[in-house]
Amino acid sequence: MQRITDKIYQISLAGVNAFLIDDNGLTLVDTGFKNNTDKIFSAIKTGGKNPEDIKQIILTHCHLDHTGSVAEIKRRLGVPIYAHSIDADLIEQGIAGRQPFHISPGIMNWLLFNILIKPTGNTIEPVNIDERLKDNDIIPIAGGIQVIHTPGHSDGHISLLLRSEGVLIAADICANVVGLGLSVLYEDPKLCVSSIMKTASFDFDKAVFGHGKLLAGQASKRLREKFS
Repeated sequence: MQRITDKIYQISLAGVNAFLIDDNGLTLVDTGFKNNTDKIFSAIKTGGKNPEDIKQIILTHCHLDHTGSVAEIKRRLGVPIYAHSIDADLIEQGIAGRQPFHISPGIMNWLLFNILIKPTGNTIEPVNIDERLKDNDIIPIAGGIQVIHTPGHSDGHISLLLRSEGVLIAADICANVVGLGLSVLYEDPKLCVSSIMKTASFDFDKAVFGHGKLLAGQASKRLREKFS
């Protein structure tokens, strides 16, 4: 695990990141692809923590690289699952996104979609969502996690603002793989920049992403400058 702050850790899986919040037990944000459960638990143990201390899982959206292992983890731990109400319906049906997906400009995005993403299909193991979130909800963890509804990549996509930590868990509103840029795909590309700018209107020093590396130092300002 990569330590982001005293309470937030990034778990790097195969091509996607999950996150761990350590406050009154553990909160797991996203679960990677199918069969990532053991990798996640191993990373948590290596970081000196106990996976059995996970108290809840927050899903940022329905796509299979973020929800692939959620059903398995819930079976093992019996913990509640949180997701935005819009994507909750798809997750409960085992649907991993609204097609057709729209690929962002650039040959690299086209290659990534057609070689790595498209062959994985569009289904996940269904799981019941226990807590349906909406914009501006506050989850009482780590001083209060603010839910920011950020549609575009997915209709029910959320980002999570941890004000007390100065961190935005941006998920897939954009990526930071070789610098800040758009995510590989969007369900509604017309909404992507407005959702990025919505999050960037808040004040946070660090941002972490579903794909790519930590953005540290005046992160909200850097997002505004990049996408305005």
